[in-house]
Amino acid sequence: MRMKELPADFKRALPVLKEIEQAGYEAYFVGGSVRDHILGLPIHDVDIATSAYPEEIKEIFKHTVDTGIQHGTVTVLFGGSSYEITTFRTESGYQDYRRPDEVTFVRSLEDDLKRRDFTINALALDRNGEVIDKFDGLKDLNNHLIRAVGKAEERFNEDALRMMRAVRFQSQLNFRIEDKTAEAIKSNAHLLEKIAVERTREEFIKMMLGQAWQIGFSDFLRFKLCEFAPGMREHSTLLHKLIELKPVEFLDEDSVWVAIGFALKLSDHDLNKLLRVWKVSNKTRETSLATYEMLELFSNQNFDIWEIYNLGIDNFERAAKLCQLFSIKMEYDKISKSIEQIPIKSSHDLAITGNDLIKILNITPGPEIGKMLKNVEKAVVEENVCNNFDELKVYVLSNR
Repeated sequence: MRMKELPADFKRALPVLKEIEQAGYEAYFVGGSVRDHILGLPIHDVDIATSAYPEEIKEIFKHTVDTGIQHGTVTVLFGGSSYEITTFRTESGYQDYRRPDEVTFVRSLEDDLKRRDFTINALALDRNGEVIDKFDGLKDLNNHLIRAVGKAEERFNEDALRMMRAVRFQSQLNFRIEDKTAEAIKSNAHLLEKIAVERTREEFIKMMLGQAWQIGFSDFLRFKLCEFAPGMREHSTLLHKLIELKPVEFLDEDSVWVAIGFALKLSDHDLNKLLRVWKVSNKTRETSLATYEMLELFSNQNFDIWEIYNLGIDNFERAAKLCQLFSIKMEYDKISKSIEQIPIKSSHDLAITGNDLIKILNITPGPEIGKMLKNVEKAVVEENVCNNFDELKVYVLSNR
């Protein structure tokens, strides 16, 4: 297969390939960028593979950085851009089921492509637009199939995270996992426990944010990967509820965790515990818990504008989207309008400060100041008083 027109990202990198070839070596675009261009999707990263060894690349280009030289990767700074260039390699020995114990640099493109995870990712593209396809990746792309390169059992024993990548690609591309690859995932699902939580979480969230997340999540459950993911083994039955919901896409990672907590009917405490087990960031954990509480308020149809404000008005759209997912009725337009009319976005917007209260009331600093400011903030949010200094001063004096 020959591409009629290379995308702009590839065109900008063509001089790099040309320099390598003029030095007597092979160089190709490889991996996800080739796959995505064929599928008509945006390209995120341009990866280049070459028969030149790292030291040879450093001789060809003046400006380089040893970003992962032990694995054959050198970053080349060229024409105002940076490109990661990796030497063709083979790998062996995967005692931790993630990283190879030994990397051997080779001159063969086919040997390099042979170590890749799936056929759709084992494609190479030369600078003339010719696609090199050694493992029927183009056929699998056309058939919307995710198939392991070679023996699936071997690929997943080399790197157990590839099982999560399979369901992630399934979700992002709306593809089907080929039968032998699927069977190998089922047989090796237990190896997921060998993988660092952070790496599993990254693939899990990418899967859940995909266009066909319910398909990917369905196989995440069907292949028993959920039983070896942090904190999910005892919840596999309830997690099936998510598959039956409306096909609503998640806005962000926070939405994913809130949906999981709501489907499992977790308490705030238990959701917090689950988030800690998955080692999410503090910011994600705080936002998720606030959105979760807001969703519960909407579900119970018992809330006021002060509660929404306290849980963070920035979380409203996320909670509203999750209401769609769980078929929770809410007066979106009415609530949205009420939120727009809130005079302040946070306590920092108040026209009066704690120091002002001390002077106005002639009192000493203490916890009472914080309580008074909170009362003033609530009064402003509920539009019982205007947010200007003079009116707030009168309000404070009349409510001391």
